Amino acid sequence: MSAAVKQRVTAPEIDFDVQSPLWDQLPEAEDTVRTAIAAAAAFEPAAGEMSVILTDDASIRVLNRDWRKLDKPTNVLSFPAATPKIAGVPALLGDVVVAYETLAREADEEKKPVLHHLAHLVVHGYLHLLGYDHETDSEAEAMEGLERQILARLNIADPYRAREGDNA
Repeated sequence: MSAAVKQRVTAPEIDFDVQSPLWDQLPEAEDTVRTAIAAAAAFEPAAGEMSVILTDDASIRVLNRDWRKLDKPTNVLSFPAATPKIAGVPALLGDVVVAYETLAREADEEKKPVLHHLAHLVVHGYLHLLGYDHETDSEAEAMEGLERQILARLNIADPYRAREGDNA
């Protein structure tokens, strides 16, 4: 099966919820998210539905505090669905939440296009919905390697290169 057919068949439906007017500054956000998820699904297929919530630092801080016990904003959070699969009903994959201010600040600090950083965060969140994690070195290596492959398909530079270069 060609990658294009595989992608069309196995990419999840995406429900968008823009919760902050800050995202008006990035009108290409929805297209960027859809493209990034389609690219990720070409590597790691997942039929079903997911939501992407575009919010701000204040809202994501509350989620981070309530769910992870970290009282600070973060760039992206993923909430895998805990619902059982029901025959004939699309699978619910979960939610990916992205905070505008942290996204924009990190992109500026790392001197990368904000839409490239958004694509990376959404791919990262999508992989979390599928069960990937980075709690151990081997898990991080596998997840980051897959992220690199997906982003390379989108002509986005390795998001981990600068970090690794800082440690050299």
